Amino acid sequence: MANAARLEGHRLKVVAPTAVPPHTVIPDRALRYPEMRYMGSKKRLLPWIFEALDGLDFESAFDPFSGTGSVGYLLKSMGRRVVTSDFLRFPSIVARATVENNHHVLDGPAIKRLLDRPSSSGTFIARTFKGIFYTPADLRFLDRTSANIRALEDPYQQALAYAALFRSCLKKQPRGVFTISGDLSRYDDGRRDLRLSIEEHFLEQIEVYNGAVFDNGRRNLSLHGDVFDGSKPNVDLVYLDPPYVPRSDDNCYVKRYHFLEGLATYWEGEPVDMTTKVRKIAKKHTPFSYRRSAIDAFERLFRRFSKSTIALSYSSNGYPDLATLEALLRQTKSDVRIFEKPHTYHFGTHSGVARAKTLEYLIVAR
Repeated sequence: MANAARLEGHRLKVVAPTAVPPHTVIPDRALRYPEMRYMGSKKRLLPWIFEALDGLDFESAFDPFSGTGSVGYLLKSMGRRVVTSDFLRFPSIVARATVENNHHVLDGPAIKRLLDRPSSSGTFIARTFKGIFYTPADLRFLDRTSANIRALEDPYQQALAYAALFRSCLKKQPRGVFTISGDLSRYDDGRRDLRLSIEEHFLEQIEVYNGAVFDNGRRNLSLHGDVFDGSKPNVDLVYLDPPYVPRSDDNCYVKRYHFLEGLATYWEGEPVDMTTKVRKIAKKHTPFSYRRSAIDAFERLFRRFSKSTIALSYSSNGYPDLATLEALLRQTKSDVRIFEKPHTYHFGTHSGVARAKTLEYLIVAR
């Protein structure tokens, strides 16, 4: 009864999925996609990306570095058949909830199950992350809710619940990354996100992600894996946004988001390094992270998708440089066009860092 009362008090709405309407400009639903505080997010660049892609002739698309899922969701909103993938598990779950999922929402019974207090839910998060990121009450809620999510039978409801939980955790983090620990009050600027508990965030994000579900009339798919592993989907266009090497610092997503990656499986198969202050998990290798292997990785990437139109998102602060990438693309593509736009990245960087201000490139090769 207490859970039902809390549920009623928050006035959660279960929004039924709707069909995608015809579009002449960027679909409004793509602009309303739930923003995640994520390094390299393309959410604010979606209108520009739409303008470049909408004039191309393609019915299907593959986004193998899906990240927040915003570009995959844009392509879905454009009525295309979309396949997404990511080498991290938690982004692939978000894409399953918003790109692959056409119909399923978290209805009243599912929400009540998520808010239940099971007799046994585990205490791993509360014990492992005590005094690091969140309050004891928040950590206990994460333990309990993780168990409840895993108990849901519907994989799409599971994905929606995880997406809501991931975004809740990011909102509660002052800088949106998991690289700092201990007393975070120095980052408290009075914003509402820092005052709410993770449970309060979670209840709000359930409604947000329910509202993102719609049917575009296509059978979309979300995968988890490395871009070079296994078979590749047969698609007309491949949108590439790999974790290119920055001129300084690093591009390690696991370092910044290890907590969400562990949360996606309740750290099953992800041993925690208890010697680190923030309880890191092992870094996942990608050849795009190192200068010694990045150029070869791009060359392999372009060869792998040489039969599809390639749209490559890149930044002027990355390595290799634009001229090198253009030359690599011209080995298999005769028509290479470059679009550019000034852009400032906010997430995962300090406000005064010069490298946050870049020229963003979209390189379209056919």
